[in-house]
Amino acid sequence: MPDAAAIGATAALRVRVAARALAKAGLVHAYGHCSARLGVQQFLVSPPKPLGLVAPEDAPVIVATTGELPAGALPEVIAHQHIYRLRAEVGGIVRFQSPHVMTLSALGRTPRALHGFGSYFAPCPPLHSDPRLVRDDASAAALAERMGGARAIVMRGNGAVTAGESLEEAVALAWYLEDAARVELAVLNTGVEPLVFTAEEVRDRAIDVRSMLQRMWNWMSAGDPEL
Repeated sequence: MPDAAAIGATAALRVRVAARALAKAGLVHAYGHCSARLGVQQFLVSPPKPLGLVAPEDAPVIVATTGELPAGALPEVIAHQHIYRLRAEVGGIVRFQSPHVMTLSALGRTPRALHGFGSYFAPCPPLHSDPRLVRDDASAAALAERMGGARAIVMRGNGAVTAGESLEEAVALAWYLEDAARVELAVLNTGVEPLVFTAEEVRDRAIDVRSMLQRMWNWMSAGDPEL
């Protein structure tokens, strides 16, 4: 059975690879962070720097799911704390600011199930309508409660958060959400009412979640210097 040090080293590598994959996909820029659960009471979050600049020698930050954030954690990591605390099934979280999600959120909208990737968030992700940065317990609790059991939540004028059973799933879901927002905006631009997936169509389309997300993760992380 692997010891704690080996588990921590593996999780650190996963966080670094996820950080660079998000940047390569254009889902983050100077801002954004991602984390992987270490256990019931701890998680590992990306270093406080632009994710595309995370290097193999960089050490992610260990954070407890309760209490004050450590010195190396960005203030908005408090949202990760509250989501992990509220949802035992979540093993990874991504906080990102992709362009189409951001634009759609300025309209007070989140993407509907208009294509295959959008079906994984059906009927649509919840919207956190407060545009202020989430940097205190009250705002983080409100965000986590509004998110509930959803795979994602969109933050008005402030990007989005995805949560998966693993960090790899959360990264793939971030790509799915951005593509769903891209399709939603393109459809809105036509002025024609779209064909939204029915509940039955969503059920039949949003299948094989783990294998689908794993394939997206494999594509996003391909060529990483640590793999």
